[in-house]
This record gives sequence, C-alpha cells and structure tokens, in this order.
Amino acid sequence: MKIHKWLSQDILFHSSGQQSVTGVTSVDDSNSYWRIRGKTATVCERGTPIKCGQPIRLTHINTGRNLHSHHFTSPLSGNQEVSAFGEEGEGDYLDDWTVLCNGPYWVRDGEVRFKHSSTDVLLSVTGEQYGRPISGQKEVHGMAQPSQNNYWKAMEGIFMKPSELLRAEVHHAEL
Repeated sequence: MKIHKWLSQDILFHSSGQQSVTGVTSVDDSNSYWRIRGKTATVCERGTPIKCGQPIRLTHINTGRNLHSHHFTSPLSGNQEVSAFGEEGEGDYLDDWTVLCNGPYWVRDGEVRFKHSSTDVLLSVTGEQYGRPISGQKEVHGMAQPSQNNYWKAMEGIFMKPSELLRAEVHHAEL
C-alpha cells in the first residue's frame, strides 16, 4: 500500500468555491505540510500526545486553511468533497476530524484514519486524477466505508517529544 501526501493549492473547486486538497505519492513540496491543532475552540498544547479517538484540526502551513469537509459532492469520484477552508487557522466545526488508530496514542510510524467529526466520512484517496492545471494529482475525498484507501501515515515533519508530565503519567503506575 502506498501512503499519499495531501497538498493544498490555490485551485478552487467549482462546486463549493473552496481551495482544493489533492494527493500525491512522492513530493518535495512545501504544500504538503499540515499542522495538528486542537479541535475548533480548544487548545492543544505543543508536545501533548494525540489520543486515538481525539478530535483535531489539520491546518495547512502555507495557506493557514484547515482540512474541511461538507455535504458537497467531490468533482471526480462523486464521493464527499474535502477542501481547505478558513483563514489563519480559523474556520468552523466542519474542520474537525477524529483520529482513529490502534493503541492509546497516535504514534509517529503508525497508520491512522481521519474521520470527519460532523459527517462521519473517512479521509480517502483513490485513483481519480485531475487534469490541468494540477495534472496527475489525485482527488482527496471523504468515503463512508473503511478501506485501504483511507489509511494515512506521518512521513516527515517536526515531531515533539511528549511533555514531562505526560511521560511520567504513562510510565508511573502507583496505586
């Protein structure tokens, strides 16, 4: 299975008018970096491990827009559209995604799924490819059913060590 990266570029979807999010298998492009943040109206302190089942926001580094979904049909596959929305990390409740993984926390090398908190679709990429001006990039969309097309893995970035308090909590088992 190939793990894809998402890109966000200033190419707008015709249906919603929001910024596109596409997938590629290999890229050296700053458009593929996203920051993990607390869900809408919450704070996620740097260095706090992300729990499996925890809602988060993913904010695109270059544009400040959040990974977003809503009840629009995606242009190529007919699944649910996934876009980038908001300004400077501010958006709405449709920017919240729940991390689905095995174990208590999302680990650096572990595969995860992202479930849209409002519409229950899974962030997915299949084989549908765009033409010009983003030729060869794949459509990222939401799918209702789990499959091999909705597993994701952090490939590179800045990874924070858990805070001292949380590490002590995990390794300290006093009754």
